[in-house]
Amino acid sequence: MADTKVSDGDVLVIGGGISGLTTAVEAAEVGCRVILVEKEPSLGGRVARNNKYYTKLCPPSCGLEINFKRIKKNPNIQCLTLSEVEAISGGEGNYEVTIRINPRYVNENCTACGKCAEVCVTEIPNEFNLGMDKIRAAYLPHPMAFPMRYVIAPEIIGTEEVKKCLDACKYNAIDLDMKQETVKVKVGAVVVATGWNPYDAAKIDNLGFGKCRNVITNVMMERLASPSGPTKGRIVRPSDGKEVKTVIFAQCAGSRDENHLAYCSGVCCLASLKQATYVREQYPDAKATIFYIDVRALGNYEDFYTKVAGDENISLIKGKVARVEEDPTTADVVVEAEDTLTGDKIKARADMLVLATGMVPSAPGGNIAVTYDEFGFVVSDPSIRGIYGVGCARRPTGVAQSVQDATGAALKAMQSMVRR
Repeated sequence: MADTKVSDGDVLVIGGGISGLTTAVEAAEVGCRVILVEKEPSLGGRVARNNKYYTKLCPPSCGLEINFKRIKKNPNIQCLTLSEVEAISGGEGNYEVTIRINPRYVNENCTACGKCAEVCVTEIPNEFNLGMDKIRAAYLPHPMAFPMRYVIAPEIIGTEEVKKCLDACKYNAIDLDMKQETVKVKVGAVVVATGWNPYDAAKIDNLGFGKCRNVITNVMMERLASPSGPTKGRIVRPSDGKEVKTVIFAQCAGSRDENHLAYCSGVCCLASLKQATYVREQYPDAKATIFYIDVRALGNYEDFYTKVAGDENISLIKGKVARVEEDPTTADVVVEAEDTLTGDKIKARADMLVLATGMVPSAPGGNIAVTYDEFGFVVSDPSIRGIYGVGCARRPTGVAQSVQDATGAALKAMQSMVRR
C-alpha cells in the first residue's frame, strides 16, 4: 500500500466528537487547512452513541449529519480515522506533529455493500454498543458512520476467513497490504477535543455493577434505547430480556465523592430525566424513580425538568443510594436509600437500576505539551501558546455548550495563525 498522503495544515484537531467536528468545520470554512485526527474508525464520538439529545429529544443524526456534509464538501479538511497523535514539538505557529495511522484494511472504493460481512463468521465485541452485543469481524461501525466504510478487524488478518472477505468484495475495496504508518506534519495551532469516558462503575462497590445482572450505566441505557443498539431500541433487562416496568436511576454514581470523582459532571441529572422519558414512552404503565442529591438543570433546562417531574409515574427522591443487592429468585434489583427530606429509610425493588456515572476526561496521550488540572481536564496555560482544550476535554459539559466552546476554540486557533 502506498503511504497515506497527509499535507501540512494550519490547525490540528485531536478528536472527532461533536467538539472536534465543530472546531474543524468552523476553522475550515473561513479558509484554514484542518487536519482532524480520530482514534475510532468513524467520527461522531459519544454523541453518535446517544439515542436522543435533551431537551428536544431528537436523534443525534440531527446535528451530526449536517457536520458530516460540511466536512465532505470542504477540501480544507483532512480526516484521519483510526489514528492517534503520538508527539507534538515546537511552538505556536510552527508545531511538528507525529501521527500514527492504523490500518483499516478497507480503502475508499468501499460502497458499504456488506458483502464482506456476509461471508465473515468470526464475531468480536461491539465497542460501539459498549460490548453489550457482538458484530462480525468485517463490520460497519454503526449505521450513520462517517466515513461510510467497513473495517476488517485485526483478529482475522492472515486467516482463510479474510480471504473469503477479499473474494466477496466486487469493488477492490479490501486491501490486506495496509500497514501501520507514521506521518509527520506541521501545523500552526492544536485543539485538543478528546472528549470523555464514563467513570468505571465497577469501582463503586456498593452499587452492584458487575455483581447484579440488571444494574447498568447511563451510557449503556442510551444504547439500549437506540434503534441501532443491541436490542434494536427495546429497553429490556440484560439478564432475561424481560420488559422493564419499574426502573430506578441512581444519581451521582461515583460523582461528588472524594473516593471516586470529587466533581459534578453537570449533565447526569438531565440525562437521567431524559432516559426516564424513554421508559415512559416505550411502556406507558412503567414507573421510574430517580434518587438524587441535587437536581442540576439550570438555565434553559428547567422547563424540561419541570415537565418530566410532573409525570405522575416518575418519582424524584432526594437521597443517595446506599446499597444495591439482587434478588436471587427474580433477578430484581433491591435498592436501599434514605429520603433526606423525610428521614425515612427506603427499600425499593425494580426490574433494572441505571447508574448515572460521571464524565472522566479522555487525555490525548503521547508526548504532548498539555497542562491538566488535578482531575485530568485540559487547562489554559499562559506558557503554552497555540494549544487549546475544548468541550469535555476541558470541563464536563453538554452538547450545546460543547458546540459553543468549539466555535471559540476555532477562533483562538485562527488567532494563533495570525500571530505566527
